[in-house]
Amino acid sequence: MTRGIFVLLLLLPLSSCLISQDNCKELLVEAEAQTFDVVVVPGIPYKDGSWDMLMQGRVYWSKYLYDRGIAKHIMYSGSSVYSPYYEAKIMALYAAKIGIPDSVIFTEIRAEHSTENIYYSYKKAKNLGFESVALATDPFQAKMLRRFINKKVDTSIALIPFVYDTLSQVHQDSVILINDSSAYNPTYVSLVKRESQWKRMMGTRGKNINESYYENGALEEE
Repeated sequence: MTRGIFVLLLLLPLSSCLISQDNCKELLVEAEAQTFDVVVVPGIPYKDGSWDMLMQGRVYWSKYLYDRGIAKHIMYSGSSVYSPYYEAKIMALYAAKIGIPDSVIFTEIRAEHSTENIYYSYKKAKNLGFESVALATDPFQAKMLRRFINKKVDTSIALIPFVYDTLSQVHQDSVILINDSSAYNPTYVSLVKRESQWKRMMGTRGKNINESYYENGALEEE
């Protein structure tokens, strides 16, 4: 797949709901003026033994931020929600394959909704002793989460959404093989079977957050 087609396909869905690319470029310039202790990257379901374009975009964007010195550490977030693989662990495996050192990669595997990705990751990051935190994702998800972050998490969290021109230059071969067995959840039950449609909708709005997770400095997830 050519880089141009890759970027076009990322841009197509819900383009009117994205943070504008001018705004994304401004946010990247602001981010380049500092180094974040950790950058949080929300997960994407892993299906059919391969990563889709959106997962590729998020992982390659995190590598760009690490390579540029914007991120000291990367935390991938996501439980086994719609497939029996922990999204965070799958993304961490791909990240290591494309050159991010294992020593700077962290995972958060409780989150089942995008609001939980940033909420739980922020709490875990603080328990790890990280001070400065940013969220790196696509412009649609960044816009969706901006208000939630400012109201329910911490206004100091920076947003670093994709700059598509830049991403198209750093995205490389999508055919990368991983051993996904370490990311498999043997007790998996799909969220669709565990929660009603109404409860899942509430989850996307941050209404299902369990505030007891990561309390008192805890790092354990299972």
